[in-house]
Amino acid sequence: IGCDRSKNLVDICGEKHFQAFVCDALSVPIRSGSCDACISIAVIHHFSTAERRLATIRELARLLRPGGTALIYVWAMEQEYKNQKSKYLKEKNGNKNKDKEMNTGTAQRPLSDQGPDNTSQDSAWSDQLLKDLKDESCGTKPIADFRLPVHTNRTSFHSQDLLIPWHLKGGTKKKEESVDTVLLPGGSKELQELSPVFHRYYHVFCEGELEAVCRSLDCVRIQKSYYDQGNWCVILEKL
Repeated sequence: IGCDRSKNLVDICGEKHFQAFVCDALSVPIRSGSCDACISIAVIHHFSTAERRLATIRELARLLRPGGTALIYVWAMEQEYKNQKSKYLKEKNGNKNKDKEMNTGTAQRPLSDQGPDNTSQDSAWSDQLLKDLKDESCGTKPIADFRLPVHTNRTSFHSQDLLIPWHLKGGTKKKEESVDTVLLPGGSKELQELSPVFHRYYHVFCEGELEAVCRSLDCVRIQKSYYDQGNWCVILEKL
């Protein structure tokens, strides 16, 4: 059984004849102790406070029967680990010939979770204020003015808390929606229409951070922890 916050993604599961429903990771409407195993992939790094990240893991543990296991993946601050670059960084070279895109506004409409826009190079600062931001040690500097940096895709992370541009592809604009434009290479004055760009919040985890959060719960134990292609991962067992 699958669940997701996005109705669009859940609808896709239904079209493929899988069982899935819409819910929040902080409150999953499934009976306690009823699951043999749970998987949380690329979810917990979207919660903006340490308390909420802990609460999602506690909720995951609640669903497990005694002896049940959970697999958790979160995005790592360390995209280059043991002298090896992650797939995320390596893929930058494959997109070097694409045009750089500037987003001059965002159209407000649903976004399907397709993955970061590989070509967005917006390194400006967001005006969105980050509340309850704590200085979590990872060799990073505190965020200036308590504002979130907008990450340049396919580059190393310089902050644990950031916004990442996501490009909505394949949609059609309504006449009243704003249109993003970009100057074409070679000094051409011709403008082309771009799909809207959205900014999604991420908290990327430092080495040891995910394990420390899990160890603060007395209802689980860590069976295994490891690094996998730019992600920190743990396998938990319900006690």
